[in-house]
Amino acid sequence: MGETSSSPIFTRDDYTVGWVCALSTELTASTAMLDLKHEPLSIPSGDENSYTLGSIGKHNIVIACLPKGKQGTISAAVVAAQMLDSFPLVKFGLMIGIGGGVPTDDHDIRLGDVVVSTPTSSFPGVVQWDIGKAKEGGSFERTGSLNNPPRTLLTALHRLETQHEMEGSSIETYVDEMITRWPRLTQKYARCESLKDILFASDNHHQANPTEDGRPRLDKENCDSCDVAKSRKRKRRNSVEVHYGLIASGNKVVKDAILRDKLNRDLGGNVLCIEMEAAGLMDSLPCLVIRGISDYADSHKNDAWQGYAAATAAAFAKELLSVIPAHEVKQMDNIKSKKPNSSNECSSNVNSYK
Repeated sequence: MGETSSSPIFTRDDYTVGWVCALSTELTASTAMLDLKHEPLSIPSGDENSYTLGSIGKHNIVIACLPKGKQGTISAAVVAAQMLDSFPLVKFGLMIGIGGGVPTDDHDIRLGDVVVSTPTSSFPGVVQWDIGKAKEGGSFERTGSLNNPPRTLLTALHRLETQHEMEGSSIETYVDEMITRWPRLTQKYARCESLKDILFASDNHHQANPTEDGRPRLDKENCDSCDVAKSRKRKRRNSVEVHYGLIASGNKVVKDAILRDKLNRDLGGNVLCIEMEAAGLMDSLPCLVIRGISDYADSHKNDAWQGYAAATAAAFAKELLSVIPAHEVKQMDNIKSKKPNSSNECSSNVNSYK
């Protein structure tokens, strides 16, 4: 488990699941969640991605991470297009990583929980919140639409949701197994007692901790100087929960609770998570977006929960693949066969990206 495979020998045509992440923390959690890691393969010239190859169960997986410092929808689209050119038999994609939660009275989203993109009555699971046109009176109309997740993945979600209701989730078990297999990951990726889950009121802004000379600190690693008395009161819960619904994607980091709440209202009150890459993938790599919640997209946003949130997202992906028979995946159409102009699109995207 988790070690590099010495046999059998694989080719690029053996990989059917395309797995994309944006940050090194997400890549680490994804790699550590593999049952088996495969030897690297030669990649065609022109493909600038770096790949991690491996398997979960009987599924062979190719993992690509966005270039360091190049997050956003355009970068995600370029990575996906190059992946499909190099691994032409990929059937579907998984976008795995962290995101900002949008907790409401209807959705008790906590840090470490998992949000999965699923279609609503108005949107296909992901909406790009920062694309549209200004209208008279100062309003903003979002334009365009993205593809739905593949039907096979949506069907599998029903099976997994039923399994969760009857037997419980294996997310925390998979995270514990990952830590046992890779003990060096404990400090960053395990759920430690030092992690605090505090949901502040939307108008309660972060207060930087002062340095010894009284000046505000530049980091936001904790909220020791924030008024916890103004946090929202919630029942204690330590278990991970999975939420299915709408993910808002854009090219801007959201760390303002008032803006977060406004975006949610503007999109019908159905947003569960905000992130930065998914909208760039949905049309080029039909996929399911899986986000571990690492913050609440407010001014108190910091990195403390990122490791654990990345791990819970990767663990959910592993559990999802366990309910999808590998022979069903092989019978699906290749993404490349549905996109005859993907090579031209890739070249266009790469040139514009550079």
